[in-house]
Amino acid sequence: MYGLLERWLPLFNTLLIVASGAFLLLGYYFIRRRQIRRHRRAMLTATVFAALFLAVYLTRAAFFPTKIFAGQGAVRTIYLAILTSHSVLAAAVGPLALVTLWRAWRGEYVRHRRLARVTLPIWLYVVVTGWTIYWMLKSFA
Repeated sequence: MYGLLERWLPLFNTLLIVASGAFLLLGYYFIRRRQIRRHRRAMLTATVFAALFLAVYLTRAAFFPTKIFAGQGAVRTIYLAILTSHSVLAAAVGPLALVTLWRAWRGEYVRHRRLARVTLPIWLYVVVTGWTIYWMLKSFA
């Protein structure tokens, strides 16, 4: 069972963050069409998937060894650049997302919109680079 979890948790985790990104895009689509209720639901769903991702990621990090990137040369440099930017922005996007949600919850829509315009592209970058890191780790194993 332990080996099965170690093998499949990274994919499951990646699917969680990709689902988060899909709901982010859906939420953006809805807000551009002024479908506020659908926007709210999509963004809350994106947040739930991101929280599930974080819970699984931290659990996996606590119980399983970290996978080391096996690529060499230029591809390793690219991987490390992606990993570094991903890690820094992933640490920032959590608080940004929570403040953005809090502002919407409180009805501070002008401030919500202003911060959301920063939070959304960062969150999407973290989603895309997370998938890229997973793919690179699998491809250069």
